[in-house]
Amino acid sequence: MKRAGSILIVILTLVVFGPAHAWAQEADGSPEARPDAMPIRVATFNIEDVSTTDLLVNDQPRVQRLAEVIQRLRPTVVLINEIAYDQHGVPGVPTDEPEGSNGQRFADHYLEVSQGDGLEPIRYRAIMLPTNTGRASGFDLDNSDEAVTTYPKPTRSSLNGQPPAQTDEGRAFGNDCWGFGTYPGQYGMALLVDVRLDVIDDEIRSFRLLPWSGMPDARRPMNEDGTPWYDDEEWAAMRLSSKSHWDIPVKLPNGAVVHFLCSHPTPPAFDGPEGRNKARNHDEIRFWDDYLDERGWIADDNGNVGGLQRGEQFVILGDLNADPGKGSDVGDPIGRLMKHPRLLRTEAPRQEPSAEGLDPTDTARFGLRVDYVLPSKGLELLRTGIWTLKPAARGGSEGFPSDHFPVWAELSVPGR
Repeated sequence: MKRAGSILIVILTLVVFGPAHAWAQEADGSPEARPDAMPIRVATFNIEDVSTTDLLVNDQPRVQRLAEVIQRLRPTVVLINEIAYDQHGVPGVPTDEPEGSNGQRFADHYLEVSQGDGLEPIRYRAIMLPTNTGRASGFDLDNSDEAVTTYPKPTRSSLNGQPPAQTDEGRAFGNDCWGFGTYPGQYGMALLVDVRLDVIDDEIRSFRLLPWSGMPDARRPMNEDGTPWYDDEEWAAMRLSSKSHWDIPVKLPNGAVVHFLCSHPTPPAFDGPEGRNKARNHDEIRFWDDYLDERGWIADDNGNVGGLQRGEQFVILGDLNADPGKGSDVGDPIGRLMKHPRLLRTEAPRQEPSAEGLDPTDTARFGLRVDYVLPSKGLELLRTGIWTLKPAARGGSEGFPSDHFPVWAELSVPGR
């Protein structure tokens, strides 16, 4: 009876995930999946500032190339960073459709349509929650002597799909927002999940509103003279997440539940001697340490307290904007996180193929490892890599369509 159940699981795996994932159980030098386990391919991909107007159509050249990359990689679950959260009132955002539809638009308009010869479409369900980026705080957070609360009309991408350059007016607005964005919703996130998996909607947690000051031993930014960068009123209101932190549980056909822990901390740059972005980047990453330690100070946006319970399986995903060996971050927050006792010890993924002028473990064209797929203990890592293969040129555009490369991991998830 046990052998028959194992055979059934293998057959179900092939049906659910298809030939692109069947190799995970083959003897190609990778470890074989356990009989009761299912292979999934998990990825994170910063697609570099894709806007609502890019997604209302189905022929934006750069977004087509981004979709081609994903169709070739064929992840089961992928976190998309820097996709605008479509918020009502922003020019170009439809008012007759729900907010937060851009993730599904990307899935429906681009990923469910073949982007090249022999490329099979992929059907995803998108989970997209509000972001702090481009939300006016009402405070003068950059200490420019003016609290900027109005933003310039967003500019469309160029004809070949490149995102528009920032303006001084847009930066002035973004610097006073809860998270930097030159208009509301810019640089949001979306988790795309294969439609044949089950998202456990009533257990999704968001931590967008969590106050930074609530974190024990938070790195409050200080001026060189020892005075705080944010005054007491600002510090009490300041949010920890520059975008948000999400816990999205997904159930697999073998009964296992995997929590996808998603975030995109602010880059540790674009500040001054006070290092406000460096401090925030550190504590946004440290949040996951505390979440895995089940610290009592954590409360989600619905008021539920505490972190992720022991025994739960998870994957930390996202552009975390920190490199364990180089860069401008302070306190090595990513190095500390990767040593957490609940995380699986793994080697850094490497580029496939190697990108000229970069280290093999760099995940972005600016020469740093900043994008991560970090599985928990209890999951088995079969293979991992950094996808750098360029898609076919469209609209006269050449090269890779983002300043980041997708990072992916093939994982074996035991049944429950």
